[in-house]
Amino acid sequence: MAKLLLKLQRYFRRKPVRFFTLLALYLAAGSLVFLHAGFSGEPTVPGSPRGPAGAEGPGLPYLGVMQLSRGFKAAATGPGGGRRHGPWFKSTSKEPSERGRARDNSSSRSRALRGRSGREKEEDRARYIGCYVDNTRRRTLRGMSFFDYKKMTVFRCQDNCAERGYLYAGLEFGAECYCGHKIQASNASESECNMECKGERSNTCGGINRLSIYRLELAQESARRYGSAIFRGCFRRPDNASIALPASQLMLNMSVDKCVDFCTEKEYPLSALAGTSCHCGFPTTLFPLHEREDEQLCAQKCPGEEFESCGTAEFLLVYQTQVQDNRCMDRRFLPTRAKQLVALASFPGAGNTWARHLIELATGFYTGSYYFDGSLYNKGFKGERDHWRSGRTICIKTHESGQKEIESFDSAILLIRNPYKALMAEFNRKYGGHIGFAAHAHWKGKEWPEFVANYAPWWATHTLDWLRYGKKVLVVHFEDLKRDLFVQLQRMVGLLGITACEDRLLCVEGQKDGNFKRSGLRKLEYDPYTPEMRKMISGYIKTVDTALKLRNLSGVPDDYYPR
Repeated sequence: MAKLLLKLQRYFRRKPVRFFTLLALYLAAGSLVFLHAGFSGEPTVPGSPRGPAGAEGPGLPYLGVMQLSRGFKAAATGPGGGRRHGPWFKSTSKEPSERGRARDNSSSRSRALRGRSGREKEEDRARYIGCYVDNTRRRTLRGMSFFDYKKMTVFRCQDNCAERGYLYAGLEFGAECYCGHKIQASNASESECNMECKGERSNTCGGINRLSIYRLELAQESARRYGSAIFRGCFRRPDNASIALPASQLMLNMSVDKCVDFCTEKEYPLSALAGTSCHCGFPTTLFPLHEREDEQLCAQKCPGEEFESCGTAEFLLVYQTQVQDNRCMDRRFLPTRAKQLVALASFPGAGNTWARHLIELATGFYTGSYYFDGSLYNKGFKGERDHWRSGRTICIKTHESGQKEIESFDSAILLIRNPYKALMAEFNRKYGGHIGFAAHAHWKGKEWPEFVANYAPWWATHTLDWLRYGKKVLVVHFEDLKRDLFVQLQRMVGLLGITACEDRLLCVEGQKDGNFKRSGLRKLEYDPYTPEMRKMISGYIKTVDTALKLRNLSGVPDDYYPR
């Protein structure tokens, strides 16, 4: 035995590679045996799923090499598979106990029944009222909406709708959430709400053009107040008021809340107070909300609330309600392949995603991208995963600035932003996500100086390259787009070859922020730019300003400098 061991030792000393290969195989075999033993018994956590989760949701086509399986994995919902509930729900000790036993049933009818049985046990929190028909051109729930094709859950949809005071929350296509105060459609068969939620496979989130609707049982009635109604200003009464503002009611005890409540109930996005009369409607060419008057002209006290103003018969005080204006919310791919490729070009941090949101609402067509950003796709930019040359999207997002890349496009919208703001926005995105913020340590550490040194020159060369190599370039300044959205958006849509209806553009003005706007609450308490940085950036601003004027274009806006 000793001689055998000695021979083996000498053999492996001469061929160490074989020795380590055998050792690795031995360890791998041991690991497999250990894992098999760990999975052979029953799960110790009640309600845990036993089968493998599907990689992709229904209705998502095969993408060839670029698979999205990891992006569509179902997310865990907490310890034990149970759902968490926000503070707006009434407290309860009941928890679904039967859900885990029914998970092996694979039919769509069984999924719908399984989801319903779980929902019925939660009536104290949010009561499930059924599966309803939905229509992309006339929504069943016409309030706020948002999409998440990766992490949508029933609770998340309910929580967002309840937080904004809505009475109903509806889920569709496994990933879409709609809120509203009124259900305006007929019931559908429960078997038609058969799509699992992208973020929790144990629950049903509607189907194709089908909504799983809940009535939100709010813990406090005050949550239904309309404190989030947006003040739009004081405006002169339109000439054809009965046409411009079709719904109205006399309110002798008028207050802002009463008028906003009335218009919200009638499903109108605008609430206009005229003394003791409340009017509701949409922004239209008859009432575009472009010419604001002095607020003192509307400063007449409300009969029902002495500390509020309620306007007069001639000057209306206008608020935007929580009702979503759906006249510009329908989007689709181009019906025929585009003959020209139009770039939506910008330096990173210059508002490209926001511009895409505006263009999609204004034209009704999806925008594409030179890249693939899963987070943007999951938020509703469905053209994100199309190849940029597919011809199915109205324009293509790009940050590229090389001659070859620029000459690939037939025309371009060049979006330029103040470099001081653009650099900070891109730094926040890089370290905090699309609507997040970089940590204090990043600003104070070496990351920020290195970032400015690398990106500030690119801000200038990006614009110079597009002006030099671009075939047909429309320059739009981010600041002008914010200041005069209607006019600038008309210019952008015109380059895209689309004749946009004015009412649709007015609708976009009311939905302009979208889901990709930073709150602005976390502003830095100090200026991150050193004198050396400001001197360098000012030089780049002058270079870009000169290049624009040489092409008979207006230079950079005045607020770019001095700083």
